[in-house]
Amino acid sequence: MNQTDRIGVIGAGAFGTALAVAQAAAGRQVTLWARNADQADRMERLRENQDRLPGVPLPEGVRVTSDIAAVSDAGTVLVAVPTQSLRTVLNAQAAVLSGRMLVACSKGVELGTGLLPTQIMADVVPDADTAVLTGPSFAIDIALGKPTALTLATTARNGADLQEALSTPGLRLYLSDDPIGAQLGGALKNVIAIAAGITMGAELGESARAALMTRGFAEIARHAEARNAQAATLWGLSGFGDLVLTCTSQKSRNYRHGLAIGAGQKPEPGQTVEGVMTAHAMAAASDSETLPVTCMVSALLKDDVTLADAIGLLLSRPLKRERD
Repeated sequence: MNQTDRIGVIGAGAFGTALAVAQAAAGRQVTLWARNADQADRMERLRENQDRLPGVPLPEGVRVTSDIAAVSDAGTVLVAVPTQSLRTVLNAQAAVLSGRMLVACSKGVELGTGLLPTQIMADVVPDADTAVLTGPSFAIDIALGKPTALTLATTARNGADLQEALSTPGLRLYLSDDPIGAQLGGALKNVIAIAAGITMGAELGESARAALMTRGFAEIARHAEARNAQAATLWGLSGFGDLVLTCTSQKSRNYRHGLAIGAGQKPEPGQTVEGVMTAHAMAAASDSETLPVTCMVSALLKDDVTLADAIGLLLSRPLKRERD
């Protein structure tokens, strides 16, 4: 078995575990790294991630460990840790990850810097090649081998080889050379999903959600193009596709978070909701004219405005042409 058949996965949450399961089911040897030694030992002993992905057995090809050195024989490393934790994890493991292909599997914008996952990787491990794996998917669907299509975006010369190496019978990867656009689509749709959840939780209706999704998508596209992303990227899996899934399914943590807020309830504790920090990061670097929905979600999450005020402010914005 050569190095391309060996995959490292950093992060033993639901998505990292699901990717490990899918890769091992396709015949690859996978090392799944968990930060917590007790969690790694329990998963290795029980052959299941009972905390994050219960009911899904780990194939024989998955080895779970808390020893980061164990991924040193993997040419490709899938990094599935939350965006706000990414820099800390990479800083601690930079020596082991040096010179490898690092594939970002998280969605978000770093608070304070405004950097996207691959940009954080380039900052911390500058000699690594980088890519991003993103698009409409839930961990359980990937783990169960249900048909899923994702975007694999990279500017590395071996992108086609990486696409081949990571695709599986149930996981179809489409190659893109626009990692900025792919990551912005994946990050900002989480914010719009929170807004969509709020809309439904507040019983504003399906029509309101459709309007919110459409104008939210326009907002995402405008911002991405301003950052030199390709417009076509946003119409693909990592933009429009991911937006539709996340804004319409209660499997989405971001949507459920908004749903609870809209209904006047407390969101689920202990859940990573990437859209929250992304909203704050983007609002801090932009303005309500450029990103009206995103800035309003941030203000609402900070309790700077009430839900009634947020709705009123968005609906009272000056009328404009649809494509503006």
